Amino acid sequence: MNKYLRQLFTAVVALFVILGLSSTIIMAVRANALNNDPRNARSLYHQLGAYRGAILASDGTVMAKSEPVNDAFKYLRTYSNGPLYAPVTGFFSINQTADRGLEASRSMLLNGEADSLIWQRAKAMLTGTTNQGASIETSIDPKLQQVAYDQLGTRDGAAVAIEVNTGRILAMVSTPSYDPNKLATHDTKAASQAYNELSAGQNSPLINRATSQLYPPGSTFKTIVASAALETGDYQTDTKIPAGASYTLPGTATQLPNAEAQADGVNGQISLQEAVAWSSNTAFAQLGVKLGASKVSDMATKLGFGSTITIDGTESTGTPMTATASTFPSDPTDDKLALASIGQGDTTATPLQMAMVAQAIANNGKLMQPTLVDRVRAADLTVLSQTKPQTMANAFSKDSADKLTTMMESVVSEANPQLAIDGIKVAAKTGTAQIGTDNSAIDGWVIGFAPADNPQIAVAVLVHNTDVYGSLAAGLIMRAMMQEALQQ
Repeated sequence: MNKYLRQLFTAVVALFVILGLSSTIIMAVRANALNNDPRNARSLYHQLGAYRGAILASDGTVMAKSEPVNDAFKYLRTYSNGPLYAPVTGFFSINQTADRGLEASRSMLLNGEADSLIWQRAKAMLTGTTNQGASIETSIDPKLQQVAYDQLGTRDGAAVAIEVNTGRILAMVSTPSYDPNKLATHDTKAASQAYNELSAGQNSPLINRATSQLYPPGSTFKTIVASAALETGDYQTDTKIPAGASYTLPGTATQLPNAEAQADGVNGQISLQEAVAWSSNTAFAQLGVKLGASKVSDMATKLGFGSTITIDGTESTGTPMTATASTFPSDPTDDKLALASIGQGDTTATPLQMAMVAQAIANNGKLMQPTLVDRVRAADLTVLSQTKPQTMANAFSKDSADKLTTMMESVVSEANPQLAIDGIKVAAKTGTAQIGTDNSAIDGWVIGFAPADNPQIAVAVLVHNTDVYGSLAAGLIMRAMMQEALQQ
């Protein structure tokens, strides 16, 4: 009899061990996965029943907040002027996990579950009050955001503005946009239908064109080639370089022309400054080949190309908000290097990346980490964290930055006077990238900063699939943004 009792006892102990291990796995190892599983109804009710913190613009304007409602979920996420701020906020939905914007990158703080809020959760439990998530104070300037949004209108494009000395993102607009309120509804059928409609196709408005879409940057990339040339010490603003009316791509019969006769130079030569001012394709294609892929690629890398850029958040606060890595071809043949050096071929960039290039030139060659969040506050207004400016790279010298600034000023004063602002010096570089079948369409670009003699704001604007030069499609949008920012 004792033998059977021992066997039974052993079996019971083994079952308890198995139960303990499975409970540990469920509660610790698989907790996050189970909580995020869309089939977990308890988790869904817990998240939607929490008082999620607000997302605020730099002046206190509420971009997103939770409002009490009389249903099983207790709170409804609402977005004021939803389409305007959607690229910044992202969305919080009943049947779709927050996977973009600040709703994703600061999710743990917004819903009150972050480790930094443990004492607040304990206090709420002891007092029987509702646990409230932290509020997120962003760097977004509502007036500047509105100007950029209105200027882009119904066009497919993006605009980014960065504070030169800090890297703070002052505006980030993507069009066409969407209304997060349609996804936040507690009507699951309506929310699913809205998501399916918004996510369909390659031109989905859910895509943040400022950070998640790559485009050929066209002649705006010439600023990077020019900076690589200046850093060698062999080139000055007045250095004569080969140009001409056309250039045969090495090893091919393909002719590369210029868009303006002034870009041809005189007797096949043009100064580096004039090549920038008049956006000489023949000059920069040859300059890129002369410098070599390594020098151009190294400069692009210093300015952020080739790396995913984290804009906000960490794994501990949610799903980090990132920008897709911009690209420059690896070990290209000379014909492809020539095209890549004028921002065509295999060179691609996000609008955020090109705004960062303008920011670095304006900031004496110092590339700053772009940020969206200024500070995070607990419900009792205690500051939990405050963002400090961080340098990503010292891409090039102040001397090179000064010379680039001079050359970019000539883009406005000589070739594009429509971009000038009375009483303010503007530095810019336009870009017109050919896209589509038989190069039948254009991606219109402009990057720039102002005031050129005391830079405050750096801007990049892209208008996709247009039919006019970048100076016309994007240039006036940049000008309007600069005017708004500098009159405040």
